[in-house]
Amino acid sequence: MKLLDLLKRKKGTSLESCYTLMAGQLKRDVGPWALMFTGLGSIIGSGWLFGAARAANLAGPGAIFAWLMGMGIVLLFALLGAELGTMMPESGGMVRYARYSHGSLLGFFTAWANWISIVSVIPIEAEASVQYMSSWPYPWAQHLMVNGELSGFAQLLAAGLVVVYFLLNYWGVKLFARSNSVITVFKIIIPAVTAGALMASSFHPGNVSGATSADGMLPYGLAGVLTAIATSGIIFAFNGFQSPLNLVGEARNPARSVPFAVVGSVLLAGAIYVLLQVAYLGVVDPARIVDGWAHVTFNSPFAQLALALNLNWLALLLYLDAFVSPSGTGITYMASTTRMVHGMQRNGTAPDVLGAVHPIYGIPRGALWFNLGVSFIFLYFFRGWGELAAAISVATVISYVMIPICAMSLRRTASDMKRPVRVPGINVIGHFAFMCASLLLYWARWPLTGYIIVLLVAALPIYFYYQTKNGWTGARDDVRAARWFILYLPVMAALSWAGSDKFGGHDYLPYGWDMAIVAAISLVFSHWGVRSGWRTDALEVAAKEHAAQ
Repeated sequence: MKLLDLLKRKKGTSLESCYTLMAGQLKRDVGPWALMFTGLGSIIGSGWLFGAARAANLAGPGAIFAWLMGMGIVLLFALLGAELGTMMPESGGMVRYARYSHGSLLGFFTAWANWISIVSVIPIEAEASVQYMSSWPYPWAQHLMVNGELSGFAQLLAAGLVVVYFLLNYWGVKLFARSNSVITVFKIIIPAVTAGALMASSFHPGNVSGATSADGMLPYGLAGVLTAIATSGIIFAFNGFQSPLNLVGEARNPARSVPFAVVGSVLLAGAIYVLLQVAYLGVVDPARIVDGWAHVTFNSPFAQLALALNLNWLALLLYLDAFVSPSGTGITYMASTTRMVHGMQRNGTAPDVLGAVHPIYGIPRGALWFNLGVSFIFLYFFRGWGELAAAISVATVISYVMIPICAMSLRRTASDMKRPVRVPGINVIGHFAFMCASLLLYWARWPLTGYIIVLLVAALPIYFYYQTKNGWTGARDDVRAARWFILYLPVMAALSWAGSDKFGGHDYLPYGWDMAIVAAISLVFSHWGVRSGWRTDALEVAAKEHAAQ
């Protein structure tokens, strides 16, 4: 049904209400288990194939703590996201909540960062599969990587995988959910089998306890553990918890399904990742870590370890899973980002064609086509799995920043709205979560933090275009509500630049004090951000619509 038809049927209905009515056409066909598999399918992707090795390079045995701490931090955002998602169960909700709580400018910033952090994962997962294929023992596979980059043929293969992700979403959410559930079951079993088989064949407890190394369990100190959380793929992997939140508009009984899916997927994936990390640390030959974990390098970590232990059957299984796991994540993210673009259109910052819901299959096909095109652009400009990792990590952290701010602000400005999931002690958990996000941003190391400003400013012309088109309605209130965030970004970049050299800074802020300063300043911005929230027009409409459902 087109927007014009809705206007004809409901005279006097506001544009925002019409967008909400259009959202109501999305089919609620996803159950709690399928929704949880969506989260697991996003979290267990190419990260499990490379994350343990990268974390060990940065933190040694301390990588175990990095995974546990990373999981704990992400759980905070998952809980807060569950409250938002069940309060306003909308498809693409993660790009909508900041608009409800703080207006269109901050809503646009958040939506842009969130969308970039997730849409770029689609081509990366395809590239990961093809890049892993380059180690297959076949002549044609040897030419997939040339000088560390994907060849033209390899890019075509990756593009073909992206098209497969697209097609599995094209014919409706049921086909997506069923195919993803099957793939996710496979993705859970293979990592568990890998960890068990490797540890049963060879395990050196001294590697895990740090007894093998003279530097102990934390060879690179606490800084190594913290950097591993932000940059080794831990936060990158766990970011998949957002996928169920972006599909909440299509979930049956969101009050039950969403917390089950979000928290369950993080805990299950976290257990698998910790098990894999222990297996990786324990299986490596002690002779290889004499010069430190930073010098232990593998192109295909678990497959090469399996071959070294003569577990040829496991190596073959891993080569297969290197195709299945990233592909499962790519399929899930194609679905999630499609709902994000749908939400951005409803925010009034994307063309109407991108939000049109197919009358039969109940999905926004225009958004699906758009994400396919964007994925091809990323494939063309970034010819390796690692090239986009830094930008994705930065955008991911920024997308986290607004979750606690929105949740706390809406407690004050939308206290009348029903909350099936209500996080206890939200003012403590929320401010602590914001502080953690700020520290993650700092731990990501300079100059990555500086890239955030460029990333967000690059999209401002789009915002200005739609604001001009809409006559700059409410622009003064929107800017007032976003002032804290506009200042927050350069302040965080300056702190990163001046911070400890352990995190890439210029060492004007000594190690230890640097994190205390970042934490203190972040709490100032957190309280400012919560107070800046207001009862926006979009929130008024959403509150009425959800109350009527």
